[in-house]
Amino acid sequence: MGQTNQAFAFLIETIFQLYLAALMLRVLLEALRADYYNPVCQALMKVTDPLVRPLAKVLPRVGSVSLAGIAWLYILELVLLVILAAIGGWAIDWTVLLLLAVLRLLRMLLVLYLVLIIVNVILSWVGQGFRHPIVPLIYQLTEPVLAPIRRVLPALGGFDLSPLVAIIAIQFLIILLGV
Repeated sequence: MGQTNQAFAFLIETIFQLYLAALMLRVLLEALRADYYNPVCQALMKVTDPLVRPLAKVLPRVGSVSLAGIAWLYILELVLLVILAAIGGWAIDWTVLLLLAVLRLLRMLLVLYLVLIIVNVILSWVGQGFRHPIVPLIYQLTEPVLAPIRRVLPALGGFDLSPLVAIIAIQFLIILLGV
């Protein structure tokens, strides 16, 4: 692949990944029933509504999980992979492509949680008085991952080691996925 093709592949993948991250955050925040009136939630809804809302009329929710959001995550990841294959001149094996899309979305979810947990830890050190609308959302997103670990792992002298255990487990899963 030439330099020009690499540059375009990078640009297209970056744009798609940013939108996919926004869409994934929307799906997660909806599933966790985050505060809809939070400005960050409002921004994510505004950016992703043009795709999700029409499909949501066809695909119902399962509890608080947006099937339309999940479907769009998968569709957009497939479109991205087809575009990258076309730019790179790769032959498309649809079976591999369908599986690769799932694996890449799982990896994205894991990396997103890795970043959220690291930000959560940093905020716990320095952000006690930090009043930004994203702070409660970070805590709300990471709590379902950290709370089960806290129940199993006792606090050691006031130190919460659940983020460390979660980060190690997430890194292990990322390596295991191999994508």
